[in-house]
Amino acid sequence: MLWALVGPRSAAAQDSVSDVLSFLVTNQSVVTDDFVKDREAAAATRDTISRFLQVELSALPIGSSTGGFIYRLNPTIGTMERASDSFGPFFLERATTSGRGQTSIGFTFRHSRFDKLDGRDLRDGSLVTTANRLANESQAFDVERLTLRMDANTYTLFGSFGVTDRLDIGAAIPVVDLNVSGERLNFYRGAVFQQATGSAFVTGLADVAIRAKYNLAQFGTGGVAAHADVRLPTGDEAQLLGAGKAAVHLAAIASFERGRLGAHGRAGFSKGGASDDVDFGGAIVVSAATRFNIVGEIFGRRLSALARVTDSVAPHPITPNVATTRLLPISTGTTTALALAGFKWNLTRTWLVNANVLFPLTDTGLTGRPTPSIAIDYTFDRR
Repeated sequence: MLWALVGPRSAAAQDSVSDVLSFLVTNQSVVTDDFVKDREAAAATRDTISRFLQVELSALPIGSSTGGFIYRLNPTIGTMERASDSFGPFFLERATTSGRGQTSIGFTFRHSRFDKLDGRDLRDGSLVTTANRLANESQAFDVERLTLRMDANTYTLFGSFGVTDRLDIGAAIPVVDLNVSGERLNFYRGAVFQQATGSAFVTGLADVAIRAKYNLAQFGTGGVAAHADVRLPTGDEAQLLGAGKAAVHLAAIASFERGRLGAHGRAGFSKGGASDDVDFGGAIVVSAATRFNIVGEIFGRRLSALARVTDSVAPHPITPNVATTRLLPISTGTTTALALAGFKWNLTRTWLVNANVLFPLTDTGLTGRPTPSIAIDYTFDRR
C-alpha cells in the first residue's frame, strides 16, 4: 500500500509535469520575428511558475512538531499530569515540549487549488503571454492566451517523540496528488487557433521533513525554544513534487500562556531547497472550553530566489509602429503571507480532531481560494 501511494505514476499524459508546463507555456506561434526573445521570455515564465509550485509543494506548512497534549511529572503526588489546557497552534510551534517519553502521531489532509499568478487569473483564459499591437490601435491584433489549472491534494503522516523534558524530535512524510492541465490559444484578428493543450497527473512522495525542538527556558507554560527543520530531497523534481536539494530551516520560538489564552511567535530562516527565505509568524490560541480550542495564525516569508512576473513592452524588431508585449519575471524577490483560522477538538481522551482554513493575504506567487485542511492527532496517554 505504501509503494502504491508514493510510487510516482502518470495519468492522462506520459510526460512529466515539468514537460507539460513547458509545452503549454513556451510560445512559438505569435510571429514577432524575434524568436530568441520570445523563447527566452516564455522559458523564464515557465520556470517562475514551476519554482512557485515547487515551493508550495516541497516546503508546504507542516503541523507543529509537539503533540496537542503536554504532560509533566507532579513531584508532590508522583504522577503525570497535563501541563497546559491549550492544544497549541497548527503550524507555528510553541516553546513548550511534549515531555520525556511522550509520543504522538497524526494524519493531515489538505486540498490546494492554485488560481492566480501574481494576481493574474490562470483559469479564465485572460493570461496573455505574448501579444503584438499596432501603434494606432488600442487592442492587440495577435495575442497568445494561456489557461492553466493546478490542483493538489496533500496527505501527511507525522509524529513526534519527547527524547527528554526539553528535547522533541519528529518527522513528517507528505504524499501529494498533483493535477496540471491547460491550453494555449492564439487570437488573430477575430480568429482563434488552439496552439497547445496538455495535462499531467502524478502521485508521489514530496520532500520529507525531519524536525527537532529544544526548550531553552521554561516559564510556567510559556518559554523560549529553538527549532530546526531539515527537508530531505525525496520528492521528484521533474514532477515538481520536490525541490531537488535539501533545505535547512532554523527558528526561534517564544510562547506565553495564561489561563485560557496562549500567544506564540516565531522568526527564522531557511537555506537550500527551491529558495532561501526568511519567515515570521504569530498565533493566538483560545481555550473556549475544556476540550475545544479556537486558533488564529498569521505567517509569511520572503523568498529570495523567486521573482514576480510583469508585462514587458518593446518595439517590434522589424515591423515599424508595432509593439510586442511579453510576460517576464522580474528579479526582486517575493514576499507571501497567509492567515489561518481553525479549531482543535478533544474528541475523546487523547484524540484530537483539527480543522482549519488557510487564506492568502498577498497576491504574490501562486495563490488560490482558501485552502481547507483536516487532521487527526493521537497522543499516547501518560496518565
